[in-house]
Amino acid sequence: MTESLSIAGNNLAYEVSGQGPLVVLAHGIGDSRHSYRFLAPALAGAGYRVANVDIRGCGDSSLGWDGYSRTDIAGDLVALVRHLGGPAVIIGQSISGGAATIAAATAPDLINGVIELAPFTRVQPFDLGGLMRVKRFRTGYSQMAQVLIRGSLASWKKYLDAAYPVKPADWDAELRRIEAKLSEPGRMKVLQAMCKTSPTDAGAQLANVTCPVLVIEGSLDPDWADPRAEGEKIIADLPRGIGELVVIDGAGHYAHVQTPDEVFALARPFLDKTLANA
Repeated sequence: MTESLSIAGNNLAYEVSGQGPLVVLAHGIGDSRHSYRFLAPALAGAGYRVANVDIRGCGDSSLGWDGYSRTDIAGDLVALVRHLGGPAVIIGQSISGGAATIAAATAPDLINGVIELAPFTRVQPFDLGGLMRVKRFRTGYSQMAQVLIRGSLASWKKYLDAAYPVKPADWDAELRRIEAKLSEPGRMKVLQAMCKTSPTDAGAQLANVTCPVLVIEGSLDPDWADPRAEGEKIIADLPRGIGELVVIDGAGHYAHVQTPDEVFALARPFLDKTLANA
């Protein structure tokens, strides 16, 4: 059942399943909580109370928010944890990985751990060498440029084709769902607004995180020429000893959809440890 949390006159849509310690799932740009359609039931079945949220401006959440930065999204996630009764672990993908970092740094009493999936948590320098060397990175970069500049749904679909090196079994139906949602008035504007935000705010908070962090990258993610190197830089900017990096071979930007069993196998022991006394 879809529920709604009112935040400053806007509505944040989410659904809760399962019983136990709280895990909050937050998706990336241009997506919705449906992104976690495989992982959410697995976590609920493993004994967790799973809150799967449509981040502001996406899915069933309302339009018209005053900002779409990682700091803005982090504030929503903290408000949801407080509303549901924390503490919680946040699993955040892409832009929400950066938001989860900020939430952990600014609300350590509520956030016990963070799992970041293909996170944009650091400022990305222009990588000319990577664009020249790596075709998938060049493809992803060029398509995202068209999304940012023109709001092109066709380019977003081409980006997704690169971001999913192997498609899930329900991909045709899922792509139609994504296309229908982004065709609603205002939804593509939100995607563009999120594309324009900088991860500077998240990067600045990495040193302030005190809880355990698991970073999961896909080796074929088109958002970086070298996803492992990006993950290593995130770990290096965290306080020593709290971060761990795992790279899933053959996965793209959406490992939780393409390889949900592998992500679950990594997430479960992390959750068991960090939420043991929650």
